[in-house]
Amino acid sequence: MTASRTAQIIRKTSETDISLTLDVDGSGVSHIATGVGFFDHMLTHIAKHGLLNLTLKAVGDLHIDDHHTVEDVGIALGKAFAEALGDRAGIVRVGNVAVPMDEALVFCAIDISGRGYLACDLVLPIPQLGDFTTELVPEFFRAIAVNAGWTVHLRQMDGTNTHHIVEAAFKAFGRAMAQAVTRDSRVQGIPSTKGVL
Repeated sequence: MTASRTAQIIRKTSETDISLTLDVDGSGVSHIATGVGFFDHMLTHIAKHGLLNLTLKAVGDLHIDDHHTVEDVGIALGKAFAEALGDRAGIVRVGNVAVPMDEALVFCAIDISGRGYLACDLVLPIPQLGDFTTELVPEFFRAIAVNAGWTVHLRQMDGTNTHHIVEAAFKAFGRAMAQAVTRDSRVQGIPSTKGVL
């Protein structure tokens, strides 16, 4: 129950160059530079509220747009979660939380199930927040879910301000994830009746 849960991911394609280190049992310290300012701000929320230590540098083809950078960061982070958690023995497995941000309220539920799936019903009225394209929010979380092998539900319960909705979603993901990855000494082995996740 005391083994380190860390990962290091290097992902290089013709579109992006990403290096990432992750400590699931951190304290919320992050050093993030993706070239997309608003996205950096949201990733910092995942680390802070998820109590992760995260160092991330991404260089992408931002002269085209931010799509490849955002999606590939999600892929790398999903792979990092999968690597850091290993066989997933001893974890709580499921986490859920509703996070308010002023008038916005977003619910996130996560099951570290071995089956990558995203359900997302966020309504984002503004297409751009700074240098970040808001339609990439579900693309980012889908990339994490598929590559980590997690089931992730993001439900908007209220909200009209796009910034508030997106920020509540990232905070909610961080807090639900922190619950799900928590080790519990009462959990013997893999938390599944199948014996594998």
